[in-house]
Amino acid sequence: MTTVLQTAERETYPFEAYKRLSPDELRERILAVKRQMGPRLLILGHHYQRDEVVELSDLQGDSYRLSALAAENEACRAIIFCGVHFMAETADILANRPEKLAQRGERIPVILPDMKAGCSMADMAEIDQVEDCWEQLSRVIDISEVIPVTYVNSSAKLKAFCGRHGGTVCTSANADVALQWALSRGRRVLFFPDQHLGRNTALKMGIPLEAMPVWDPYARELGGNSRETIEKATVILWKGYCSVHQVFRPEHVDYFRANYPGIKILVHPECMKEVVEKADVVGSTGKIIRAVEEAPPGTKWAIGTELHLVNRLKKKHPEQEIYFLAPVVCMCSTMYRIDLPHLCWAAENLAAGTPVNVIRVDDATAKDALVALERMLELKGR
Repeated sequence: MTTVLQTAERETYPFEAYKRLSPDELRERILAVKRQMGPRLLILGHHYQRDEVVELSDLQGDSYRLSALAAENEACRAIIFCGVHFMAETADILANRPEKLAQRGERIPVILPDMKAGCSMADMAEIDQVEDCWEQLSRVIDISEVIPVTYVNSSAKLKAFCGRHGGTVCTSANADVALQWALSRGRRVLFFPDQHLGRNTALKMGIPLEAMPVWDPYARELGGNSRETIEKATVILWKGYCSVHQVFRPEHVDYFRANYPGIKILVHPECMKEVVEKADVVGSTGKIIRAVEEAPPGTKWAIGTELHLVNRLKKKHPEQEIYFLAPVVCMCSTMYRIDLPHLCWAAENLAAGTPVNVIRVDDATAKDALVALERMLELKGR
């Protein structure tokens, strides 16, 4: 199982005291730790983090890119991941893979400043549910012809499941390549945990909706599907979703089309099919950022992704008109849990030699998960 080494019982600096500090004092104390530890410390900031946290991070990006960059950093001896739990797991797997451990002779601790920073989508697919699904499918179809593909937004246990069963991991940027790879090796794909990314990607590849049943892990039999439906399936989608991207609706697109002539709609593929079909540009977080950066001045955008990223793009590109696609405030609430008090607490305890909230994936899980991650790296077009 995945273990978490929580060393709060021997922390040098208790967390409660940090909540009373001003933002300026917290910032200066974090910078002091960065100066003290130098390149031995990497603070990773996901695109969806608060601005004040991103500004103090050494690297910014999406979940997989941050983990991969940190793992390849030769000077790094500790990672503070300002993201969510599954991201810290991936960083631990990559940074502490066997060849890296042999080179360094020591583990790199990966720290998550707030243990409550999770991911609702990742939690929608538990390993026992996926194993039960696999067993039920084996009664109906030839399971050797099913290739599991997990979105990187999933637990280490699900990545390990894919590693053991001939599958792979994908990101929102290479989901199409991963599905093509999987279907070249088997007749069917079990895709989890995000149904929308799987559906939007498969539709773009020409796979019809009727060949994409949704597996409900809480249904009594076959995920709520008939035997005939499963037998006709090409991609079996898990009933999971991102709570942030679920907010965007087709009528939001219609509103901006009607009220802002010439506006372009830019959305993440975790959005529902009906929104993606109405958009001008669909892509990963990285693609969204590049689209705005490369657009000429005066371009109008309505962007369907996490609020902090949209606001940051708006601030960075005043030469363009940038709007949040939904009429309601919608941010990644679990990502938002990581603030300056938690970051400062984690950094100062690390510098004092009493690291808190160290995420460690057990060796067996890490080994199988690494197999799936390495398969993804081998895919062309990533």
